Amino acid sequence: MTRYADRLLADGERVALRGRQHFLATLVEGRLAWAIFISALVLLLLITRLRPDTADVVRQVFSWLALGLLLVGLAWLTQIYLSWYAQDYVITSRRVMKVEGILKKRSADSSLEKINDAVLEQSVFGRMLGYGDLDILTANEQSVDRYRMLSQAQQFKRTMLDQKHLLEQDVFQIPAPPLRAAPAPEPESAPPPLPPTPAPAAAAPGPREMSSDEITGALGNLADLRDRGAISAEDYEAKKQDLLGRL
Repeated sequence: MTRYADRLLADGERVALRGRQHFLATLVEGRLAWAIFISALVLLLLITRLRPDTADVVRQVFSWLALGLLLVGLAWLTQIYLSWYAQDYVITSRRVMKVEGILKKRSADSSLEKINDAVLEQSVFGRMLGYGDLDILTANEQSVDRYRMLSQAQQFKRTMLDQKHLLEQDVFQIPAPPLRAAPAPEPESAPPPLPPTPAPAAAAPGPREMSSDEITGALGNLADLRDRGAISAEDYEAKKQDLLGRL
């Protein structure tokens, strides 16, 4: 079955990891629904223990109250667990996607090239059970997305940073010129050799074509490096022309 997030992938974009909240998150979010459900069961148990001489009206009132609480608790718990199942936290080769919602879907993206770091917090129980809170930070150290009680949080953060590193390598990779061997010295007594027939030069592989989103992200990173003084204006212009030529 194709999930909703798969229909949002661009051409050439691949999924590196899928995740969602830990199962315990449903217990935390559904604690009130569980309390209503358990109260209804307790009330039904008490009705069966009523004395036989109890008025039928009292018995019916408590029965309808218990049934109503039971239905409310079941409906609420069903909604909570369906929402948990519909979650899809996806790391792709270009971005991090968070998709939520049962019928009405909501998707939020964080581009990998704009992510500066990720802050992971895990309690003692979180480390034991494999969940944690992850905050994704931009270059100005502002949180752009938050994942609470994320399952396998360490692997999620590691995979996200690995994909960011691979994307940066692919965007800023510049092909190096081929190395040429130095010609061997010729003996003085030997007659001059005939010039070798030049072999047809192999066509050098051109730079990889890039999408407009990748070009825009790369230019933004270059402008940030230029503004911080890491590269000169001439280097910026040269690399800018190189990236625009890949469109």
